[in-house]
Amino acid sequence: MTDTGVGTDPVRLTRFSHGAGCACKLSPQDLRTVLGLVGDLGPASADPNLLVGLDTSDDAAVYRLRDDLAIVVTTDFFTPIVDDAYDWGRVAATNALSDVYAMGGTPLLALNLVAWPREGLPFDLLARVLDGGADVARAAGCLVAGGHSIDDAEPKYGMAVVGTVHPDQVWTNAGARPGDVLVLTKPIGLGVISTAAKRDAATDAHVARAVEIMTTLNLHARDAAAEGGIHAATDVTGFGLLGHLREMAAGSRVGAVVDAAAVPVIDGVRDLLAAGMVAGGTQRNHAFVSDSVDWGGLPSEEQLLLADAQTSGGLLLAVEPSRADSLVAALERRGTLAHAVVGHVVADHPGRIAIS
Repeated sequence: MTDTGVGTDPVRLTRFSHGAGCACKLSPQDLRTVLGLVGDLGPASADPNLLVGLDTSDDAAVYRLRDDLAIVVTTDFFTPIVDDAYDWGRVAATNALSDVYAMGGTPLLALNLVAWPREGLPFDLLARVLDGGADVARAAGCLVAGGHSIDDAEPKYGMAVVGTVHPDQVWTNAGARPGDVLVLTKPIGLGVISTAAKRDAATDAHVARAVEIMTTLNLHARDAAAEGGIHAATDVTGFGLLGHLREMAAGSRVGAVVDAAAVPVIDGVRDLLAAGMVAGGTQRNHAFVSDSVDWGGLPSEEQLLLADAQTSGGLLLAVEPSRADSLVAALERRGTLAHAVVGHVVADHPGRIAIS
């Protein structure tokens, strides 16, 4: 818990939040509905320098400035996912920077995004949130150069981030090819733990492990993947493993097979899941992907786990089969938290996922 510093009871930041982290995002179905109602967003689609835009629901936009330089532009923010203000800042910043890494880029510049209940929470807590974000950005070699704040009944924090990448080395979620191996670089179950923490059902060890995972930059995973053989990449966040894999499969016009038993899961998560610790975002994810998934008899709790809304999760990489072993070895050398081959890409049934 976070102390206010004024002699009062510790503040439970998660009590000020209707959701937790990326689980408070609008569902994929909600976003489809909204985008279906929106008119023309402008002339961007006609600009040949826009290398990645809205078409495949990718992690960030990429715009070419010159033949050897493109910028990666993204933003992410959310409600408190832990009660410690400094840790919340670290998690939110790590999550925002992850979209740049998922495109193969390097974070360059960030702006803070803040919503804060000026009458409900002391400003020293907000200072700790910003300290956490700044420390993560500093570790990533990214400058924080300002931001924007508003008075809001519910606290929110995140960043808008600009990164750089070579135009010929941009990763997208739309390049997966039949035969590719799917590799995941962090364990799942973060939504379960954050929900349990909000309901006072998580142990200190659960929360500490989740914070460790959520504040680990995907920098080393990007560096390992950059050694070659990557055809597609995305980071696994609010739409869960299956939600983001579905976007990859649809954007690449391929199908996918997931080995449920091979997916790394944080210790203790299955016990929390059995106790009913399921985020609303996870339930929405499950409802959305179910029309595209052949569950193959997978128990309902395991289905929810594969749809669990992650915050600051790992990278999901589609790699050429001949390079899969070298990718796993590179991830091992660079000390990533978890790395596992979790499935493969198939030519049949584009946009659909089968669970084996």
